[in-house]
Amino acid sequence: MIQNVHQPSQTPASKSPMRRIGRFTITDKLGSGSNGNVLLGHDPIIDRAVAIKILNNPGVGAEIKQREQQFINEARAAGRLSHPNIVTIYDASTEGGTTFIAMEFLQGKDIRAILGEGKRFDYIEVANIAYKVAGALTFAHNQGVIHRDIKPANIFLVENNQPKVVDFGIARVPNRTLDENGQPQTLFKNNIMGTPNYMSPEQASSQPVTPLTDVYSLGAVMYEMLTNQKPFSASDFDKLLYNITHKTPKSPDLINREVPEKLAHIVMKAMQKKPHRRYQSAAEMALALNKFLAKEKRARRSARSPLPVAHTFKEAIASKGWLFWLSWGTVLMAAALAYRAFSR
Repeated sequence: MIQNVHQPSQTPASKSPMRRIGRFTITDKLGSGSNGNVLLGHDPIIDRAVAIKILNNPGVGAEIKQREQQFINEARAAGRLSHPNIVTIYDASTEGGTTFIAMEFLQGKDIRAILGEGKRFDYIEVANIAYKVAGALTFAHNQGVIHRDIKPANIFLVENNQPKVVDFGIARVPNRTLDENGQPQTLFKNNIMGTPNYMSPEQASSQPVTPLTDVYSLGAVMYEMLTNQKPFSASDFDKLLYNITHKTPKSPDLINREVPEKLAHIVMKAMQKKPHRRYQSAAEMALALNKFLAKEKRARRSARSPLPVAHTFKEAIASKGWLFWLSWGTVLMAAALAYRAFSR
């Protein structure tokens, strides 16, 4: 997974063990992750900066081949996705025993890093970011690609809080890679594919996944952004998987009173245990978020607008209604008569 891609390291490029990878010139180290290192490079043909992810490939024989195939799956999946909220893949290859992916260089921070710095997201920010990520997932799903690892570290925020979904490292086009029974693989070398805190119940129980696994994981990311805590946590890995599969987290609006009930409902619906009870597509979730944002925008606009003032007698009559003015007229007439009688 890409970590801290926005910040070049303090290590001079001259100290890098590799000066060139393919056609790219290496200029700095950006970060590292479970799959490999990320370097800053320069594409001399198009004259642009690129992020180059290199596969760390420990193991021998078949294990190396499996890891390389999984790594190249990232390029195959993401490389066919051209969307403003998905990182762009430029190239992928294995040269001289080095497997790498060259991708768009992003300047910003991922949500995990931002949360780690103590940032508290406003609920409107959360809804806006999630709406755009849901749109990106809709596009990917329409291309037959499931991300399978939506989490804060894989949602990168660039200028103006624009999200970029990164690291399709365990994404797989359905039916491209099959197990011995002809089913899409969920496990990789006996390790569950996906990040445990955000994986769906079907992933946690090693069941086949659909695009709705991404819907669940996006709900889990929203949950953490709204409450500053993960929906499930446990010191024991098996206990965590059990909680994901069987427990229901407390609604976000009960943890953070500033979260509107409607937005909390969207999160909890996305995180339903049974896929058929969730939004039935990322597009449906995006629509719900868009409706929520539109309603909030109208409410805020209304709160800022002054009450209308009646400028004419006719407008005043029309705005209050004739019964209102008749009753006030009767009161005033009675007061005048009483004053007149008292004066005598």
